[in-house]
Order: sequence, then structure tokens, then C-alpha cells
Amino acid sequence: MNNYPFGSNSPKSFNAYPRGDFDIELGNIKRTRRSKVSSFYPVRMIKSLANRLHYYYKLHPLLVFLVSLAFGVTILIGLSLYEHHYRMLRNYRKLDEGFSNYYPYAKLKNLVMVAGHSVYTSSSCEKVDKEDSWFLEPYQKNPGQATTFLTHIKEGVESTAQDGAALLLFSGGETRKDAGPRSEAQSYWTVADSKGWFGKEESVKWRALTEEHARDSFENLLFSVCRFRELTGTYPQNITVVSYDFKEERFANLHRSAIGFPESQFFYRGTPASSTAKEAALKGEALVRTQFQHDPYGCIGLLKKKKVGRDPFHRSIPYPNGCPEIEGLFRYCGTAPYQGSLPWAYQN
Repeated sequence: MNNYPFGSNSPKSFNAYPRGDFDIELGNIKRTRRSKVSSFYPVRMIKSLANRLHYYYKLHPLLVFLVSLAFGVTILIGLSLYEHHYRMLRNYRKLDEGFSNYYPYAKLKNLVMVAGHSVYTSSSCEKVDKEDSWFLEPYQKNPGQATTFLTHIKEGVESTAQDGAALLLFSGGETRKDAGPRSEAQSYWTVADSKGWFGKEESVKWRALTEEHARDSFENLLFSVCRFRELTGTYPQNITVVSYDFKEERFANLHRSAIGFPESQFFYRGTPASSTAKEAALKGEALVRTQFQHDPYGCIGLLKKKKVGRDPFHRSIPYPNGCPEIEGLFRYCGTAPYQGSLPWAYQN
């Protein structure tokens, strides 16, 4: 017999009250609240920011566009600088990984640079201390002038002999048309060799070379740094410049600052001008120093014109091919200091 009169073959549950807790006192049913799954916080934050931007864009579309553009450009510049710094550091790691196999002077760490001032024109080296053995400009034709050149050469050799990790570079190009295609640098090297390297031949000669393209004092420094990189595979840790004592401010302050080299790693050895030329030399130096103060890189105005005049044989300058890390410094022309990355900032 069927105990379920409603025609169903199976019992069915009947809910007399809705699901939930019944409050007897109040006669109400307490419905259970379902816990809401909260959105991931960063997603909510991004959505909120997007809504705000959309709102402000409707109010001030041009302003929002300009701000967004500035933000995007800033991000791109930041990424570009980071990439450049990373690439430079990576290049230096590669140099450290056995560059001694490729560079003939890789063990040398410091630079001694002697700035050239004239071309030796004599067919023999018997009168290196005589003025008629050198090609002299009118302002250089003073008794004792040739001796000052010889003093620079000797000072450079002695400075190098005192530092077993130093590379000596004589710097100066083919600057005088009437002297023929002979460089100042090669003249100084030849004179040093004729003097037996002042008793330091065994120690110094093998690490004394030339930089033969510089046309002014700024290029003496910059080109010698690049030449050092060509020969050693890296940049100098310390730089010593040899020239006249009255040029110290120009080299140690103006030129050093222009290439951003640390002051604590830069040294200067100055020797005096001849007594008969000192007064005129000081006046001339004051003028040139003022020109470099207004044109630190010698790339405009009178300084540029002077460099052009000191290239009578129209030599092609190979730099910065040998020092690609400072290509920007070679290309820069401005009155403000160069703001690009420089390798000596990462050496210590």
C-alpha cells in the first residue's frame, strides 16, 4: 500500500520556513550573509586611478595629456640612462676579463702627459738646447726657449721613472706648416731618445709613446686620455701633466673640470718659462685662460679658429675610435660642463 497519497514514489522534504536562523523572540529569520570575495588590492587601485584619470581628462583634457606626455618622456629618459650605465659597466667587466691578451700596455695604470710646444727641425740631435734647432713662432723666439722644451721632456721622463705603473705620452700634432709634416710629439720623443732618456732608458723607453694629433692644450689632455685607452684597454687612474708652471690653472682646473676627471687623481708638474719671456707669457696665458673659461671645449670662436690654423696638413683625427666610452665627450660642444656618463666615475 502506498503511504504517500500525492502520487509520489519517494518522500520529498518540505521547508516550512526559509533557510536561516529563526529568532524566537522577534519572530524574524536571520539570514546568513554571504562573505564577499574582495578584489585583489592592486587591481582595485589601478581601476580607481583609471577612473580618476578619466574624470580629470573630461574636465581638463589638454592638461592631462601634457602631464601624461611628460611622465612618459621621463620614464623613457630614465630607462635610457639606466641602459647606458649598465652597458658601460658591462664593457668594463669585459675589459677586466683578460684584456692583457689584447693590449700591449695593459699593466700600466697611470698617465704622464708632456704637452708639446714646438717641432724639432734640426737634421741632427747635437744642438737640442739651441733655438735654431726648433721651429719657433715669433712669440717663442727668446733666449733659453729651447731649454724649456728640454726641461719638459726631462721632467716627463723622471716622473715616469718614479712610477712603475705609468705610461709616458708626448702629445702634440703636426702644427706648423713651415716645419713640415713632423709632429711635436715625435720631436719630443726623438730628443728624449737622443739624450739616452736622461739615464732612465731601461726603465722608461719601453713605456714612452706619442699622441700625434692634439692642436691645443685641451686636446693634449683629452686625446692623451683616449690614446691611453688604446694602448692599455682602460682609462688612467691618475693623470700627471707636465708643462709650464703658468699654465697650471688652465690644465688643473679648466681642462680637468671639462673632462670631469677627479681632482684628487690629477697632478701637475710645472716648470718656469725663460726669464726673458715670462712677462709676455703671463699676459698671453691670461688671455687664453679667459677664452677657455667662455669656451671650455675649444669648439667655437677664436679657439676653434686657432685649432684649424694648427692643422696645416689636414690630418684626420682617429679619436674617439679608440675610446668609444667617451664618444659623447668628444662630440660635445657647449659652455656648460658635459653631463654624460664618464668611465672614470666607475673605476673606483
